[in-house]
Amino acid sequence: MDAAYCSTEFRAHSPTLNHLPLTWIDHNPRRGQKIEFSAADRSTERLKDEFGNKILRVKGDSKAMAHLMFGVLTLSADQLMQLQE
Repeated sequence: MDAAYCSTEFRAHSPTLNHLPLTWIDHNPRRGQKIEFSAADRSTERLKDEFGNKILRVKGDSKAMAHLMFGVLTLSADQLMQLQE
């Protein structure tokens, strides 16, 4: 990961441009303590990486929404199964 994303100047200048903080970029642990992802970031990452929502290969809004919702349903079922263990 590029160390420039961890610079204080970059993080301070981003809000002046009305940009949201870059929460999806992993904090560089060489510049201090590692910042962990939030629960929302982790679930979105799992949804994209493990449940096939990284690349949508369907056409049409309704098919894309159905594809994404099947991934959300599968992620929810997987989380419920992990709670039972």
